Amino acid sequence: MAFDQNLAERVRALLADRSDVVERKMFGGLAFMLAGNMFCGVLGEDLMVRLSADAADAALDEPNTRPMDFTGRPLTGFLYVSPEGTAEDGDLRRWVAAASAFAEGLPPK
Repeated sequence: MAFDQNLAERVRALLADRSDVVERKMFGGLAFMLAGNMFCGVLGEDLMVRLSADAADAALDEPNTRPMDFTGRPLTGFLYVSPEGTAEDGDLRRWVAAASAFAEGLPPK
């Protein structure tokens, strides 16, 4: 699966000042890792974010979000944000910030 290069560049720009973030190709897309934990990525045209289970459940009430279920079963804490939900820079910044803040609280892998 190809991933949206423009969205990937926008995410990279938001994370440019972070030397602790690593990119890795995963799931046919691009994942951004912090201390070995995936916290966001680009899969197709969608942004993938990882949040706490409670935050992810609440985020699913927002427009342009859906569970991450590429295996046929939703993954707890992971969700997709459609292109409409990341079209504005402020919206993309909010999602990436929430995901990176969650990952900062996880133990390193």
